[in-house]
Amino acid sequence: MSPQGRGIAGTDAFRILHVSTGNVCRSPITERLTRHALADRLGAEWPAGALIVESAGTWGHEGAPMEANAAAVLADFGADASGFFGRELLDEHVIRADLVLTATRDHRAQVISMGHSAGLRTFTLKEFTRLVRAIDPATLPPLDDGVAERARALVRAAAALRGWLLAPSADADEVHDPYGAPISFFRSIGDEINQALDPVVTALTGVSAHH
Repeated sequence: MSPQGRGIAGTDAFRILHVSTGNVCRSPITERLTRHALADRLGAEWPAGALIVESAGTWGHEGAPMEANAAAVLADFGADASGFFGRELLDEHVIRADLVLTATRDHRAQVISMGHSAGLRTFTLKEFTRLVRAIDPATLPPLDDGVAERARALVRAAAALRGWLLAPSADADEVHDPYGAPISFFRSIGDEINQALDPVVTALTGVSAHH
């Protein structure tokens, strides 16, 4: 694969791209919860630039702030909502990404339809969680080899499992859109996203959540 075909700035950065529709609810929550969880697991050992977590929307509101309810959900988790601006999903975002995690199967299809050999590195968030749970962490490179090396191996292993480990239901891989819904629904979506991210971040870092 050509160098620009992978989201690698050198070989030491691994880019995760979260995709939803407007990039004001689900993907900002997922982006900031991922960053929060990574900082929690890796602390000061998290090398700057080793894991880059971003988001965009298939109908992204360029420059828009995240929804107030989304920011409130992040505050519940102690995650940082500041400085966020919505982005429209562009080719360059997909080209640079090593892992694309989408809210729904429709988003996943849209990302893959953009080309850039995105199929093997694009999953819905819940689909990726399901696949990651089936991967033995002992088969992944140790964190000493670098978090990017471990992350790339995780994506390859998940892609290899995809045809074998099917969703229990059509709805199982979806995160529903809370846009315009009351804060209680946003909180339930936040919990859903947080639970889906937990095994993913554990697999990426080799470190369980601090409880």
